[in-house]
Amino acid sequence: MKSRKLLIAAGLLLCLAPAARAETPAKPACAPSSEHLRLSGSLPHVATRIAKREPVTIVAMGSSSTAGVGATSAERNYPNQLYKHLTARFPGVEFHIINRGMSGAVDRQMLDRFEEDVKSAQPDLVLWQVGTNALLNSDGISKEGDVMRDGLRRLRAIGADVVLIDPQYAPKVLKDPDAEPMVELIRSIAREEGVPVFHRWGQMKEWKESRHIPFETFLSQDLFHMNDWSYACWAEALSGAISWASTQPTIQFAAQPAFRP
Repeated sequence: MKSRKLLIAAGLLLCLAPAARAETPAKPACAPSSEHLRLSGSLPHVATRIAKREPVTIVAMGSSSTAGVGATSAERNYPNQLYKHLTARFPGVEFHIINRGMSGAVDRQMLDRFEEDVKSAQPDLVLWQVGTNALLNSDGISKEGDVMRDGLRRLRAIGADVVLIDPQYAPKVLKDPDAEPMVELIRSIAREEGVPVFHRWGQMKEWKESRHIPFETFLSQDLFHMNDWSYACWAEALSGAISWASTQPTIQFAAQPAFRP
């Protein structure tokens, strides 16, 4: 009798298990489109280091998205995910990725920490996430251009490649009328200064508008910060873009496609 009850109980558990699994739908594949796997120019310093199988030092500079707010652990922020992808793409090359993200920091505050956070690391590549907090703080975009130009010139002066990373496509950002002008400003300054942009805005917009992935799938509960899935997808696409740009011959900065609001 006891054995029969155990069998019945086991059968009930097996019946319930599929229902429980169905409550948590599978996450969509990242599947970054080709335009997010290329940058608009080469990364000559990184390319040289990789070609010689020398260590590559990368500084990730930014605010909460770089720090990893919204991730369930530090291991799931984008710099740590990027490290895993680059190490897999370039066996035998040692990567050092230094996370200098500070929640709430605006671009000028990042430059105030330049000597300590960036220059002292002697990076080969700086990934600079810009623009978002200027929007949230209602600072607009009028002063941001000069700050970015100043930062880019200082970064190039230390001999580092630079990639700008634009804001996240999220409801809290979208409600600001300056959001799309900020994306265009970043694109324009990058073109003027001859540095590439990784279009995080475009990648996330593609998730929402082309692939119809809900905000709730790629943002944390505040519908602003990214989550484990989106940090991983961002890192996957960015690693592909860095790989492409660092294996190209040194080329003139390529014209970027027209901005599509």
